[in-house]
Amino acid sequence: MILDVDTGNDDAVAVTMAATHPAIELLGCTTVAGNLSLEETTDNTLRVLNAIDRSDIEVHAGLSRPFAPRPYASSASEVEGVFHQSTLPVGTSGLQPRSWHGVEWLIETLRQTTRQVTLIPVAPLTNIAAAITVAPDILDAIDEVVFMGGASTFGNRTAAAEFNVYTDAVAANVVLRAGIRRLTMAALDATHEVLVSQDDLHRYRALGTRAGDVASAVTEYYIGGYKASVGPIEAGSSAPPHDALCVAYAIDPKVLDITEAYVEVDTVSLCNYGRTTVDFHGYRDEPANVRFAKHADSARFHQILDECLRGGTVRSSAGSVSDLVGDDVIACQC
Repeated sequence: MILDVDTGNDDAVAVTMAATHPAIELLGCTTVAGNLSLEETTDNTLRVLNAIDRSDIEVHAGLSRPFAPRPYASSASEVEGVFHQSTLPVGTSGLQPRSWHGVEWLIETLRQTTRQVTLIPVAPLTNIAAAITVAPDILDAIDEVVFMGGASTFGNRTAAAEFNVYTDAVAANVVLRAGIRRLTMAALDATHEVLVSQDDLHRYRALGTRAGDVASAVTEYYIGGYKASVGPIEAGSSAPPHDALCVAYAIDPKVLDITEAYVEVDTVSLCNYGRTTVDFHGYRDEPANVRFAKHADSARFHQILDECLRGGTVRSSAGSVSDLVGDDVIACQC
C-alpha cells in the first residue's frame, strides 16, 4: 500500500492505521498540499510516524500546488483552519522526508514493483493525476485506488463540492477518466455515517499504546473543529474520521456498501465547480468508472480501528505521546 496524504488531523488517523495493522505493508507515504501547505503536511506525516515508532516508513513530499489552477478565486471559509493543526501535537520536529520528489518516487516504485499495489489518496488528487499523466504505464501495477472524496448529495467546501475534489478538480477528473480498473470512492455519503466520539477517545487512551494516544490527541482537536463550525453532529461531541475509512476498507472491504456508477467532476461552472455528479441510473449512457461508497458500517469501522490501535507500540513509562513532545509544538491554526 502507498498512502497519499495532506496530513491534517483525520489523515493522521489513517496513517496510524496503515502503519500499525499487521495485514498492511505500507511502502511509503507521499504528501501533497491540501488541508495545509506541503511543508506542513510533510512535517505532520513525519511526526505521526515517529510518534508510533514507524519512522522506518518512507515519506516523499509531492506537489505544492494544484495540477491545474482554479478558474475562479477561492473565497476563504469562516471555518478555515479549525479542523487541522499546522503542527500536530505528536512526535518531534526537525525530521526530513526521504525526498521532495514524491511524484517521481511514486512512478519509480510502481514501475519496479513485482506485486500489485493499492493506492490510497486521502487528499487532493494532484500527485496521482501527475503520476498517471507522466507515466500511464503505472496503471498496470495498481490493484486498486481507494480515495476519499466527492459526494452524491452535498458538499463540505462549498454547497456543491467536497474539499479534496474542489481543491484540485481537474486532477480529480484526470483520475476518474484514467481507466483505473478498480477505483473506489469513499464519499461524504459514507464517511458521515461513521462518527468518533469523546467516549471513543477515552477508550483509545486506555489502550496504553502510542497509536491510541496519537489517534486520541489528533481527533480531540478535530471534534472541536466540528463543534465550533457546525455544532455537534449528533448528541454529544463527535466527528467523522473521513480518511481513516479508506484504510479500514483496505483492511476489510465489508466496511463500505459499494455501488458502481459513472462519476465526473464539474471543472467549469461557477456555482458547481468541484461538484461530483454521480450517475447511479445510467442517464449519461456511460460505463461505470467508480465503485461508489453510498453507506458505511460504523460498528465494523470501530472494530477495525480498535484493532489497529491495540497493535501499536506500547506506551513507555515516560507518558503519552503528547507528553513527549515538549516545547516544540507550534500553535494550531484557528
